[in-house]
Amino acid sequence: MEYGGQIDEPVIAYHTYGTLNENRDNVILIVHALTANSDADDWWHGLFGKGDIFDWDKHFIICANNLGSPYGTSSPKQIDPKTQQRYGMDFPFYTIRDTANLHLKLLEHFQINEIKLLIGGSCGGNICQEIAHQLGKKIHNMVLLCCSPMETPWTVAIHESQRIALKSDTTLYDKNEQAGINGLKACRAVALPFYRTHASFKLRQQELDLDKVTDFRAASYIEYHGQKFIKRFDAHCYYHLLCALDTHNMGRGRESIEKALSEITANTVVIGFDSDILIPKTEQQFIAKHIPEATYIEIKTLFGHDAFLIEHEYIRNAIRSKIKI
Repeated sequence: MEYGGQIDEPVIAYHTYGTLNENRDNVILIVHALTANSDADDWWHGLFGKGDIFDWDKHFIICANNLGSPYGTSSPKQIDPKTQQRYGMDFPFYTIRDTANLHLKLLEHFQINEIKLLIGGSCGGNICQEIAHQLGKKIHNMVLLCCSPMETPWTVAIHESQRIALKSDTTLYDKNEQAGINGLKACRAVALPFYRTHASFKLRQQELDLDKVTDFRAASYIEYHGQKFIKRFDAHCYYHLLCALDTHNMGRGRESIEKALSEITANTVVIGFDSDILIPKTEQQFIAKHIPEATYIEIKTLFGHDAFLIEHEYIRNAIRSKIKI
């Protein structure tokens, strides 16, 4: 990997939808966000269907599980052949660029010649930028949602807050599936407000009982999502994914961020959400300014960063306004 780490016999889990045509060029590549998985029809179902953005009657759609994720690709939950124990916190250090390179290996496996559309939101958009930079004109169109050209001090601080919460759980360094689960629950509690907004919490978690002083709806909401998260995710994986996120920097080894973005040739739509406090729209505006064939489109929403999983109609319209597939 980029900084000398090595995984022997790496594994990548993926979903495909539709059929690859004879020219091997009817491809849509979806790159998922931090805690999602390769079943894009599950978490982005609102954009799947006949005549929709992801139409598997027309396209061969691929979504691969990111490196380090607990949903099938090589990750800290897998067995280290040297110790015959799960890697846990000893998983080799890796970067967003390493994750992009693993996706490229999958494209080589399918002998993909061209990609009609490359699309990703949040850290999926970060990975897309790396893929587009490396594949050049093989990428015809790209859609980036609520992502940045490098990880900002703001998001690094949020990630470090979560890592501190994780490491406060003394079981984190155990090598079993229950390791760090209380810390993982605390991580979700720290992160969740940054994915939404003041307005969305007020809309959905406002108390109707004026005399209430305990058991608030907002507190129950955070508790519920913490419990839900520890049932589906892994603390070791989450720790390493946060560290990988911090490595995202399109300018590393490429003179500058501006130069790296200027070398991306795909017809690109960059979508920002006006209320996103995690990765503010100024980051998407910067990307659109420096990719030569890019258009910035802003969507107004109450739902902040998570709007890329919610505002399907607006996203559909934004894509179709500039991209024909």
